[in-house]
Amino acid sequence: MALTSKASRFFELADQREFAVCQAINRSVRFRPILGYFRVVSRLGDGWFWYALILSLPFYAGDSGPALALQMALTGLTCTLTYKALKRWLIRERPFISFPVINCATPPLDRYSFPSGHTLHAVCFQAMLFVALPALAWCVLPFTLSVAASRVILGLHYPSDVLAGALIGGTMGWASMQWLAG
Repeated sequence: MALTSKASRFFELADQREFAVCQAINRSVRFRPILGYFRVVSRLGDGWFWYALILSLPFYAGDSGPALALQMALTGLTCTLTYKALKRWLIRERPFISFPVINCATPPLDRYSFPSGHTLHAVCFQAMLFVALPALAWCVLPFTLSVAASRVILGLHYPSDVLAGALIGGTMGWASMQWLAG
């Protein structure tokens, strides 16, 4: 309980510090085609893009494809369990909930904000691709960066949520690939 209340106090201060940045980013992207792009990216980042990528690996990556696909699927499951546990434990409200002037441009998949699960998965899979298939990783990188940006642009996350998701996801993806190499 004490840790949860400390986290709550920390997030209250962080929310106040990040509010202006969130509001500025959220307001700056009101042009419908750009907002539409980030909505589509966010929807694909719900998992659809990654499912398609994982399912294509056995065809794209030859003999190592099935093993990499399985490893990405299992690592993705671990990512899901990790971010869901952190969100339930740390309980940080989303920016549009804490600050109604921030426009929520697409419905969230869950209530809490920290860390960004979309970013966590995107960076995890990106790290795994950079280790296993660097050429493909470079092709996927713009999508990963767009997913991370979409979370703040759409009013769903604070920048620190995205940064934490990237750090956790990158670490999990890299660790998964090291485990396979070992």
